[in-house]
Amino acid sequence: MLQTDLTGKTALVGGATQGIGKAAAILLAAQGANVIVMARNPDTLLQTIYELPNNGEQEHGFLACDMSNTAMLQSVLAAWTGGGMMAHILVNNTGGPPAGPITSAKLVEFEAAFRQHLMANHLLAQALLPGMKEAGYGRIINVISTSVKLPLKGLGVSNTIRAAVANWAKTLSNEVAPFGITVNNVLPGATRTGRLEQIMQNKAEKTGHEVSDVAAEMLAEIPAGRFGEPEEVAAAIAFLASPAAAYINGINLPVDGGRTGNL
Repeated sequence: MLQTDLTGKTALVGGATQGIGKAAAILLAAQGANVIVMARNPDTLLQTIYELPNNGEQEHGFLACDMSNTAMLQSVLAAWTGGGMMAHILVNNTGGPPAGPITSAKLVEFEAAFRQHLMANHLLAQALLPGMKEAGYGRIINVISTSVKLPLKGLGVSNTIRAAVANWAKTLSNEVAPFGITVNNVLPGATRTGRLEQIMQNKAEKTGHEVSDVAAEMLAEIPAGRFGEPEEVAAAIAFLASPAAAYINGINLPVDGGRTGNL
């Protein structure tokens, strides 16, 4: 019988005050996990905690940190783990790099994205792996993009950095598998989030088209004929976080309505 109950497990979820991160935090809590939400704004984090399901025995919390500030992230994690805290589940999730062609991308854009995504993910994993190994249970789930399978037009920096994160994850998955730890990537397609709205708005401004026209053009590329919902991506995250997914390791899982044009 498949086991998806997460009672007694603790999950640390990045970017958890909106979009996919918030949906994942809510679903993981609904499955019984203690959820630590992570983002920059303490007030918004507190509000998110109030919205998480709680059976009366769960202990939710938050870590306020700017993922692009490496020194701050190291300090926050050192204090948290130094206080005896640990997490069985890590959901690496943060806002994507700004859109734009790669030919005009500046070095500082690559550096900022590399720091906010790959370096932050690495620091989080390193901080939590000792506890996962001791518990004999670990799930590291990276929310990336379908661009790791097929680069997306107009997302030069994002395509580059997302691919680096995917290969980091695959390498890590091989090293930690003997300890009961899995590392997988969830690849959202066009999902109803603030980022999707921003991408459509930017494209509309650059092309002189209406946002509705841009949306229609995007929808025409999706076999399902609609945009995804954050909760649908969260469902994939929650399954990979569960005991039922113990033998799934080192994969890229698109959640895109069939849009990605390769296997």
